[in-house]
Amino acid sequence: MADAAVRCLRDGRLDGEHAPALAVQGSLQCCPLAARAMLHLAAAVASNAAAGKAQARGLVVVAFDRSPEVYLDFMRRSGLDSNALGRCVRILDCYSDPLGWKQIIRSQSHQEDSGTPCSTNEGNITIFRSVNDVDKLLCSMIDLGRGFEGEGKTYFSVAVDSISSMLRHASVQSISALLSNLRSHDQISSILWLIHSDLHEPKFSRAFECLSTIVACVEPEGVDSVFGEEHMGNISFLEHNYSRAKFNVRLKRRNGRVKHLYEELHVEGYDVKFLSSSLSMQVNQSLLPKVQFNLELSDKERSDRANVVLPFEHQGKGEPIRIYDGRRSLLEAQQDSDLTKTALLDETKAPKSATAKGEIHYIRDSDDERPDSDEDPDDDLDI
Repeated sequence: MADAAVRCLRDGRLDGEHAPALAVQGSLQCCPLAARAMLHLAAAVASNAAAGKAQARGLVVVAFDRSPEVYLDFMRRSGLDSNALGRCVRILDCYSDPLGWKQIIRSQSHQEDSGTPCSTNEGNITIFRSVNDVDKLLCSMIDLGRGFEGEGKTYFSVAVDSISSMLRHASVQSISALLSNLRSHDQISSILWLIHSDLHEPKFSRAFECLSTIVACVEPEGVDSVFGEEHMGNISFLEHNYSRAKFNVRLKRRNGRVKHLYEELHVEGYDVKFLSSSLSMQVNQSLLPKVQFNLELSDKERSDRANVVLPFEHQGKGEPIRIYDGRRSLLEAQQDSDLTKTALLDETKAPKSATAKGEIHYIRDSDDERPDSDEDPDDDLDI
């Protein structure tokens, strides 16, 4: 569920552990919905930080695919005022001028210096002009996060809106190292990112998935037909997938267990809603192994199983029920003439002396039993 993922990001890291990481995976068929889900999650993290409910004091948004104004406008619609945005949100703008070409053109026209990779546009927006330098990008994120106010050690969260856009300028190894360094940094409370998994090889998507503790997959609700369009009632396939999608979440617990959650993502205008899916009611059934026989019992089968007399149970048959402990009782030994021994009867009839005397009475099971001897029982073996 989206709320469960937001709670994990809100609670942050524990001492001695890496920061929790959320990977939002989308596809081209539901690209707008995956972006809306990312906006919703980032706004939720910022709202918790502004309300003082989160470990983090603020959120650093690394914008690659959208203008910073899109994030600010969405957060305002989510309930954050201008004071909260200026206090708890910092945006590293890698969208306006990712390679610094615009600054080079302006500097050639006005004879200005073009050597600075970063410049501040507004109070909480910083333009970054060297996206192919991952080390500078990491330092810029850390510098923006350290600017949040707070008592004691200040934590902050990081949101990267597109790993796919970063892969156009840097290698998988360098971006993986960037995310790993962010998770291990002692001031980062949590991190989340968006990746379009169908644009890359499966091994690359799995590499970023291994770095995360939470994976949220945004999948299309409708299935594309051979002709590219499938009508669902009065809504076409394209319109349906632009307003609804499946939101599947996998939470990796600290004990190694994985929890699966299923929801439906609905987008209505500027509103993003997560509704419980009917698939979540069938999770336990779907996780059962696929076998060729029925694992459930009917009422008659349960009744027959309850009436089965197990071999080790004594039913009494009109007599008192006794639990067999592996030995014959004294009363049974006296009634059985074959097992009655003079020594055993004498012991019961003789008065007990002041000093206890221990004896061992051995009763052979049958006359076929061979007595003990000094012969080696392995003599017949050719060793």
